[in-house]
Amino acid sequence: MSARDGDRPREACGVFGVRAPGRDVARLAFFALHALQHRGQESAGIATADGSHVTVQRDLGLVDDVFDEPSLRSLTGDAAIGHVRYSTTGANNWENSQPVVCGRDSGIIALGHNGNLTNADRLRGELVGNGASVSAGSDSELIAALLAAQPGNLLDAVCATMPLLQGAYSVVALTEDELVAFRDPYGVRPLALGRLADEGWCAASETCALDQVGAEFEREVRPGEAVRIGVAGTESRQAMAPAGPRLCIFESIYFARPDSLLDGQTVWESRHDMGRELARESGIAADLVVGLPDSGTPAAIGYARESGIPYAEAVVRNRYVGRSFIQPDPELRQQGVRLKFNPLPSVIGGKRLVVVDDSIVRGTTTRKTVAMLREAGAAEVHIRVSSPPILWPCYYGIDMADREELLAAHNTPEQIAELTAADSVAYLSLPGLQRAIGRPSDGFCRACFTGEYPIPVPDASDKLRFEGAGATVSPA
Repeated sequence: MSARDGDRPREACGVFGVRAPGRDVARLAFFALHALQHRGQESAGIATADGSHVTVQRDLGLVDDVFDEPSLRSLTGDAAIGHVRYSTTGANNWENSQPVVCGRDSGIIALGHNGNLTNADRLRGELVGNGASVSAGSDSELIAALLAAQPGNLLDAVCATMPLLQGAYSVVALTEDELVAFRDPYGVRPLALGRLADEGWCAASETCALDQVGAEFEREVRPGEAVRIGVAGTESRQAMAPAGPRLCIFESIYFARPDSLLDGQTVWESRHDMGRELARESGIAADLVVGLPDSGTPAAIGYARESGIPYAEAVVRNRYVGRSFIQPDPELRQQGVRLKFNPLPSVIGGKRLVVVDDSIVRGTTTRKTVAMLREAGAAEVHIRVSSPPILWPCYYGIDMADREELLAAHNTPEQIAELTAADSVAYLSLPGLQRAIGRPSDGFCRACFTGEYPIPVPDASDKLRFEGAGATVSPA
């Protein structure tokens, strides 16, 4: 199954940066990327700096595929950045793997980016018009090229470049002697700062990566902030006035690892409470609550606890095929979700099931899941979704289907139940989602549910199309 097959919102990328004299920073980055592997499985890379040189290794594949002991030993220095990628812009090829590199004066900049620029075409045209060479298809290279064109140290260059960027970005950038982490003024993508037990500081897309390397979480990088990570501490500049925060709400629903912290609460707790709210809003008589592993499990447990219906691990996940780049042959492809999930007939047989999943995008996986559970003997299959209906595409770093392909954009829950052969389908409401997360709605980007885009969408034709369809965008 290719990384683009299936019916899931595709993960944002993951970034990590560390400065720690006397430590094996490449190895720290390696283990941090392991913790962030769920955020991107197409490519991985690490860049290190020793004060006079920057060394980069990157390739297609998982972290374990790209790095081994000899390669890690060749990456020396006291600072490092790392990146795992899922391509939301640019094809999945080596040129678009990260960290991207760009020449600057007598040295280079290495950069890892999580997010998506919405003015990438305009920036690319301006750079090419000014004589810059922009070869890859990713907007991350554009950010590196803009940084390289700015005078001064790296922190100065970052502060001068950020006002030129429109969209979502959490970035770590490295030169021979500087490491800077910065975040867009809306704070759409997460970025956390941590302190190592001995001397050293780091930044990561999620706190689980800080835990992995033994760093203590200090705080989030603020929207619009640039932070230079030094040997003894950090230097902060508010490069742009905060316009948010508008953290992507799908971090809580699906992307972030369950043990990561968002605003002081574990993601697992938020998902568990989504399940409880879902049970309050759309309870139904059933014999078992089943979660589709792994993302649906916390919500399923919450649903079971609130409803009093027993929770059962009735579906086994094969964890070693879901990220494969090897295409199955036609007969195996017909097996659909059985490549990833296998039901337990002894648990399911004759039972009325509440099946909890985190989202429905196109509905293809849901349809195959219902068929699989019925074949295993389920008497009834009631789909419960621990997020609201996805009605609009994302421009800020999630590779989500076009609106024409979004099942809920054109069908009611009753129609979706008919299309997927489920006995019923129900979604968590927007108010229920906010109650579960425990924070006000104005702190999040919820455009995929509401059509209210906090940052202008890529071009004028899209703006007109979305406004005409009922969506709204912030003024450019």
